[in-house]
Amino acid sequence: MARKYINLPTRRGNLPFSDAVLVGETLYISGRIGIDPQTGYAPADVDQEIRLLLDGVREVLAAASMTMDDLVSVQVFCPDLSLFERFNAAYRSCFSGELPARAFIGSGPLLRNGHFELIGVAVKKSS
Repeated sequence: MARKYINLPTRRGNLPFSDAVLVGETLYISGRIGIDPQTGYAPADVDQEIRLLLDGVREVLAAASMTMDDLVSVQVFCPDLSLFERFNAAYRSCFSGELPARAFIGSGPLLRNGHFELIGVAVKKSS
């Protein structure tokens, strides 16, 4: 099956991975952190970081002509599990229907001072 490698034009640096890979109708999304494009780091404001993270996931999905509703599986890594409900409040608002399968996993420190890293799999819905 043909593969399409997706890299957003806003991507900084020459990183050794693609933002996502589309194989058939399935999109594999690399780990994403809510990075402030001005600083290259996660902002101190956790709510702003969550918005940046979810907006970044939306951008990757849009590059594959998909939406958040095409996500079927998500893993969220977080070094501070007390942020679970805070993340859920913003995350829940991203979907118009059923939610994807998801794990919220306690982790060690994340790159760029991130509080969350999200990886996911999306499958394009049939029209």
